[in-house]
Amino acid sequence: MGMWSIGAGALGAAALALLLANTDVFLSKSQKATLEYLEDIDLKTLEKEPRTFKAKELWEKNGAVIMAVRRPGCFLCREEAADLSSLKPKLDELGVPLYAVVKEQIRTEVQDFQPYFKGEIFLDEKKKFYGPQRRKMMFMGFVRLGVWYNFFRARNGGFSGNLEGEGFILGGVFVVGSGKQGILLEHREKEFGDKVNPVSVLEAARKIQTQTSAAETK
Repeated sequence: MGMWSIGAGALGAAALALLLANTDVFLSKSQKATLEYLEDIDLKTLEKEPRTFKAKELWEKNGAVIMAVRRPGCFLCREEAADLSSLKPKLDELGVPLYAVVKEQIRTEVQDFQPYFKGEIFLDEKKKFYGPQRRKMMFMGFVRLGVWYNFFRARNGGFSGNLEGEGFILGGVFVVGSGKQGILLEHREKEFGDKVNPVSVLEAARKIQTQTSAAETK
């Protein structure tokens, strides 16, 4: 009888742990970025002789859509990159550029990511775009039903990847207006494969007052 009680208790504890792992109780809490915080981030170009510049250069004139990539080799990140790239023709019509930042440059990982992402990519060595409060998802992610759903969705979509690089620090997507217009959309990945809604990205991008459109209205 005692062994049955212990076994039932263990099963109950495991079921409770699984249930809690699929809620937001243990998820890292995000902290919204300010425009001033983003403006001061140092980025590097990925050329042989890299140039370091302040992130505000990306959106100062025409705003920008920026993806903070969790890991270039991740098939879930490649799926989101492809989704954002599908917006490129409409973003071009609006005069809004599409960019990505990565937190490390390993072998050909960024180069292999390029077929999925149709914008320029820069290096954020200090991982500032993944803050102000850096969030991680560790192995708990592999017991979340939402993550498994995302895995199957991306696999069924034909995406594949590898295990190169750091992949626990969660990424996100920003739509930033021109000048001091501010952050129009901030999507923080809450679990592996938690993609931004492309419709929301486009809606936010349409609110950007680009230098080109401002000149046309004069």
